[in-house]
Amino acid sequence: MAGNEWINGYLEAILDSGASAIEEHKPAPAVSVGDNTGFNPTKYFVEEVVTGVDESDLHRTWIKVVATRNTRERSSRLENMCWRIWHLARKKKQLEWEDLHRLAHRKWEREQGRKDVTDDMSEDLSEGEKGDFLGEPVKVDSPRQKFDRNFSNVEVWSDSNKEKKLYIVLISLHGLVRGENMELGRDSDTGGQIKYVVELARALAKMPGVYRVDLFTRQVLSSEVDWNYSEPTEMLTTGPEDADLGESSGAYIVRIPFGPRDKYLRKELLWPHIPEFVDGALAHILNMSKALGEQIGGGKPVWPYVIHGHYADAGDSAALLSGALNVPMVLTGHSLGRNKLEQLLKQGRQSKEDINSTYRIMRRIEAEELSLDAAELVITSTKQEIEEQWGLYDGFDVKLEKVLRARARRGVNCHGRFMPRMAVIPPGMDFSNVEVQEDISEADGDITTLTNEASSPRAVPSIWSEVMRFLTNPHKPMILALSRPDPKKNITTLVKAFGECRPLRELANLTLIMGNRDDIDEMSGGNANVLITVLKLIDKYDLYGQVAFPKHHKQCDVPDIYRLAGKTKGVFINPAFIEPFGLTLIEAAAHGLPMVATQNGGPVDINRALNNGLLVDPHDQQAIADALLKLVSEKNLWQECRRNGLRNIHLFSWPEHCRTYLTRVAACRMRYPQWQTDTPADEHAAEYSLNDSLKDVMDMSLRLSIDGDKTSLNESIDMAAAGDNPEVQDQVKKLLSKMKKPEPGGRESDADRKLTDVPSKYPMLRKRRKLIVLAVDCYDSKGAPEKKMIHLIQEIVKALKLDAQFARHSGFVLSTAMPMSELTEFLKSGNIKLNDFDALICSSGSEVYYPGTYTEEGGKICADPDYASHIEYRWGSDGLKKTIWKLMNTTEGSKPSESSSVIEHDVKSSNSHCLSYVMKDVSKARKVDDMRQKLRMRGLRCHLMYCRNSTRMQVIPLLASRSQALRYLFVRWRLNVANMCVILGETGDTDYEEMISGTHKTLIMKDVVGKGSEELLRTSGSYLRDDIVPGDSPLVAQIKGGATAEEIIDTLKQLFKSPM
Repeated sequence: MAGNEWINGYLEAILDSGASAIEEHKPAPAVSVGDNTGFNPTKYFVEEVVTGVDESDLHRTWIKVVATRNTRERSSRLENMCWRIWHLARKKKQLEWEDLHRLAHRKWEREQGRKDVTDDMSEDLSEGEKGDFLGEPVKVDSPRQKFDRNFSNVEVWSDSNKEKKLYIVLISLHGLVRGENMELGRDSDTGGQIKYVVELARALAKMPGVYRVDLFTRQVLSSEVDWNYSEPTEMLTTGPEDADLGESSGAYIVRIPFGPRDKYLRKELLWPHIPEFVDGALAHILNMSKALGEQIGGGKPVWPYVIHGHYADAGDSAALLSGALNVPMVLTGHSLGRNKLEQLLKQGRQSKEDINSTYRIMRRIEAEELSLDAAELVITSTKQEIEEQWGLYDGFDVKLEKVLRARARRGVNCHGRFMPRMAVIPPGMDFSNVEVQEDISEADGDITTLTNEASSPRAVPSIWSEVMRFLTNPHKPMILALSRPDPKKNITTLVKAFGECRPLRELANLTLIMGNRDDIDEMSGGNANVLITVLKLIDKYDLYGQVAFPKHHKQCDVPDIYRLAGKTKGVFINPAFIEPFGLTLIEAAAHGLPMVATQNGGPVDINRALNNGLLVDPHDQQAIADALLKLVSEKNLWQECRRNGLRNIHLFSWPEHCRTYLTRVAACRMRYPQWQTDTPADEHAAEYSLNDSLKDVMDMSLRLSIDGDKTSLNESIDMAAAGDNPEVQDQVKKLLSKMKKPEPGGRESDADRKLTDVPSKYPMLRKRRKLIVLAVDCYDSKGAPEKKMIHLIQEIVKALKLDAQFARHSGFVLSTAMPMSELTEFLKSGNIKLNDFDALICSSGSEVYYPGTYTEEGGKICADPDYASHIEYRWGSDGLKKTIWKLMNTTEGSKPSESSSVIEHDVKSSNSHCLSYVMKDVSKARKVDDMRQKLRMRGLRCHLMYCRNSTRMQVIPLLASRSQALRYLFVRWRLNVANMCVILGETGDTDYEEMISGTHKTLIMKDVVGKGSEELLRTSGSYLRDDIVPGDSPLVAQIKGGATAEEIIDTLKQLFKSPM
């Protein structure tokens, strides 16, 4: 470790940089497109001291300065800065201590969760079966045994599936996505993931049995980016050439508009707009499913075979889409939020709050947790990603996953517990354009020979000349490193290893392809730091003429760079501290380059498959130099590694990847909408009965006369609802003439009552063009609905009555946390009939009713059975009942107590898909995100919320909610969410935030809801409301609670005119 002189040197350098003082060290803001943040020397030197110096050295230096100070200003400033740097070092240690404490607590919670699962599930096992449960040693199988077991009952995807004609949906939201001339490296959001998803879409479309692949991304209309990104659709490929495919076949990029239309947003700012994307994507999928059904489905919709989300934002979207459509979901994380959070906390430079503010890391982690909840399958690149990265998440436990899988195979009850399956499928590569010289022994690395292969200088790739101009002797083997100048890529250690190994310097050259740059001062801080260090090391070791570091290269130059290294019998190296996968290693192997790579992460699996190089400890500078020297100097070893790589590279081809992918997806539990799709179209009036026609008129009139002044149907009909169209008025009169009028002053006859309440085969929703959804959560301190809800319903209907055209095509839905029985009694108390509503969403979205439809023989209304099966996914009520009672009535370190229970089961409000509890002591209630974490650790997936002024806690299926119920109405009855308006209060139940964002319109009524339940939603340190609700949206309007009917209808009409 360096002594005090080294420290003083850095402090002097800080003074020389011109900084008058050092402020408290804060993280640099994320750089967006067009950001010209300059390199800060002061920050660079401070970070070097904080990360590289022991506190005792800093303290001794400070004491020395104090003891020898004089009147000169320079010494005074030196003392001041030394003190500040010492403070930063102490702060770093404090953050490290907090991090260790947090990890220890999390480990304890994980063990507690496993213990609870063991207690709950071991009851079903015999004594012989209990031996292989949690905590017991697990037998380790060989790779061959694992392969045989995993695929013993699975048919590998082959040409026999050619007749399937599948529709696959991929989602990758952030960055700039296009099929040609990808701008990889333009910013941190447009990187390897973009290339991966585009090539995956192309490759899947060429597989037998796949008819169409849609890659969803964001439509960007900003002048900052190319116009291509504003195109709604871009065709990637037409599919297999030998297949008999239709007009809609092939792979396509589909760009869905969401968020600000004229701005390109970095991924951290997209979160509040995710629901808007979900609604737009849902509309496209429904239209495409119908079109494909007409082409290849025999008239029946062709639902997506799978919805595959890439990264956290797309995973969140895929979870909501799969729930709305009831189709399987697959997830690829690419890089994970918890892993990034752990790495940033270990650096000790930023607090958790600072990290969350910069990266929205807690919102990202929650999206990844939701993705794990919903995913049937999680695809990873390496085994390390499963154990060391996904293992950090509440929703995945390697041990518990193995136990649940074993129980499922034996047919033993898992009590509603689920874990997603993890599958290692390495990314594919397109090797069609790779040119490999089979035998280069004769060339022997002679640059003159390879440049003379070209008939003219123009035929030599320009990047070759750009690299070779740095080198005194370009004939020597090239050690090639290709990565961004990111500190994690460990380029500086590579340069040190090269500079300090004289035999290596004499035998080889070093080429560093470190992205593109124009001016170091314009680079982001971390990248600039690395580049400056590299330049200083080149100067320190006098490596001029031995190291090439070109400023620019194009994506199309990369194959030529690999080819140049191969021609010189060079070696490719990836010395990163941790490499999640290592796609460049595969690219290099495809061009015949042996590799030296980090032993941490994906390269382990790659080298096991290819056997084409050596693995090293990235922290061991000498090991890196020895491995490079070994491959460069031992020609037989170099040839063997080259041959092995070329022989086995097919394992990483796109066809191989897609074959394994489709095989894995086929093994998932397939599900899709189960209802019949024979609902008659609106224009075919002959296909529905007179009762339906009568109900159209009566329904409209009923809803326009809830003011209570008129008691009979005929008296309440307002002919203004028919407008000025004589034909419409005549139709109304003809229908009314068929109805027997009640005697004046007499009671409504039984026949009239039957006609009014006559059940219809299909809900009226199927013919509505707009939908007004009232979801105002008005409850008193005991959780009872307030009477002003009745007045609010009447005022809204009165407002609709003011516009005949609006009223004719608008439906009315009530969305509430109340069960159907309680809601019926409440509406009856206000003289409001159930048939006045097109639909009722009850028990926080666990049930949907259509008054006048789905009734029993006794006239009792029934819940939609299709919706019940739609939300059944991963619903484990048995396991949830026991676990929730235990968690809510237990504090850390104590046992559950019946006498001091916080909750009481509310049997009256519960149903088959809703567990309702009365809160006996709200002050002891756990927050929603805390409960969600603990349930996930126990393998239980659900949607938990507090409602009715915090007097109830309700637990419903994972993908059920009041907002998801609206999407179900869209899927089931084709009533577009964009044509809905949700009316809310200023606060509400803990699912309130979910109801605001999306393509629907939102009308917030002020001063209507006195108190909601949102204070029980999040713990401190969780994601923020701004990560869920967009700050400024043209789709959201506000109005005072006491607004008149005229003000309400004017606001509604303005909202429906708002541009999307």
